[in-house]
Amino acid sequence: MELQDKTMTCRDCGREFTFTKGEQEFYQEKGFKNEPSRCPDCRSSRKRERGFGGPRRLYDVTCDECGAQTQVPFEPRQGRPVYCRDCFAKMNS
Repeated sequence: MELQDKTMTCRDCGREFTFTKGEQEFYQEKGFKNEPSRCPDCRSSRKRERGFGGPRRLYDVTCDECGAQTQVPFEPRQGRPVYCRDCFAKMNS
């Protein structure tokens, strides 16, 4: 069956939006079962509210391997080593 653009109504704001052929192909490729029920603006607003897509919090740390100052995107835990990008790459290669 040939996919075609669909006009849909956003469940949050009530505006019409287009669920494009390309978006439909993407949903099929990813195995998504449900079509979007929100327009792109409401979807991105909802993601921001839930903490997605905003600025990432970085933590200043000292690498346990080489002693370099670096930043990591997670809060370090007591007793767990933290590595800079270079040392982490060396350990995982």
